[in-house]
Amino acid sequence: MKKKILITNRLPREHFTMLEKRFEVVMPDSERFPAEELARWLPRISGMISSTAFPVTDAVMARAPELKIVASYGVGYDNIDVAAASRRGIVVTNNPVPVLEPTAEHAYALMLALARRIPECDRALREGNARWGLMNNLGTSLFGKTLGIVGMGRIGRAVRRYAAASRMRVLYHNRRRLSENEERELGVEYAALDTLLRESDIVSVHLPLTPESRHLFGAEQFRMMKPSALLVNTARGAVVDNAALAEALRVGEISGAALDVFEGEPKILPELLELDNIVLTPHTGTNTVETRERMSFHAARNIIRFFEGDPDIDRVN
Repeated sequence: MKKKILITNRLPREHFTMLEKRFEVVMPDSERFPAEELARWLPRISGMISSTAFPVTDAVMARAPELKIVASYGVGYDNIDVAAASRRGIVVTNNPVPVLEPTAEHAYALMLALARRIPECDRALREGNARWGLMNNLGTSLFGKTLGIVGMGRIGRAVRRYAAASRMRVLYHNRRRLSENEERELGVEYAALDTLLRESDIVSVHLPLTPESRHLFGAEQFRMMKPSALLVNTARGAVVDNAALAEALRVGEISGAALDVFEGEPKILPELLELDNIVLTPHTGTNTVETRERMSFHAARNIIRFFEGDPDIDRVN
C-alpha cells in the first residue's frame, strides 16, 4: 500500500506528478480542507507539504501518528512547531531555492512602485483626481541612493544585485558579518542596525521570524530613520510592528512603506489601509507561474528523497 502524502492547500496537481508516481497524494478540492475531512486524513498520512497558512502544531502532529516528514512549501517555517516535531522524531524541511529570485524581484518592484508613487498615481487617474503638471506627483529616484538590507542571506544578496542596477550604495546588517572577501565581491558595507537605519534611504527587510526578530522594527527604530526614508518588508509581517509603522507614516517620521506581509494576515490593520504613502500586496512575493511549479517540484523532491534515504534534503531540524 502506498504511503499517503497530504498537501494542505489546493495547488496545481500536474506539478506533483513525480510525487503521485510513488505515493498517494491527498489534496483539498477547495483552498483548504474542511475540518472534518482533515481529521479523517491526519491519522493515515506519512508526509505533509504545508503552506505558511496552515499551522502544523503539536496538536496536529499528535493526530498524525504515522507522520514522518513535514515539508514546508516555502522558505519560511514559522507555522511549524519545529521543537515539537523534533521531539516526535518528525523531520522538517523548507524550500529556499525556488523563492529566491521572485522574492528579490518583488522587493525591488515594491521599491520602485513606492519611490515613484505608481499605485498612488494610478488610483488618482482612475478616480478622476489626478493632478497634472511638472511639480505634482513628485517621487524619488532609486539611482545613487543608499539601500539598507537587514538580513544578508540568499534573498538579501539577490536584492543587492537588483540594487546594483540602480547604482545604489548597499549597507547590510546581519546576525553574522560576512568575510572581507564576501563584502568586497558583493560590494556591500556592514553596519550596526542603528547606523543602517540612520543612513539608509530605503530599508529592505529579509529576516526570518524568530523571538528575537519579532517587532525588530518598532517606534524607536522608525524615529532613527530619515524622514524621507522608505521601508520595504517582504519577509514576515511580525518583524515590523504594524501599529507603530502606521503611526510613523501618519505623522511623517518616515516617508513611505511597502508591505507584502502583515501581522495576523490575511487580516490587515485598518490604519494601514487608510494611508496613501504605503503600497500593499497580499503576500505575493513568490506568486508567479514559474515559481509555483519550482516550489512544488522542490517540496515533492524533499519528500521523495527522505523516504528513499537520501540525506540531500533541505532539512531544518
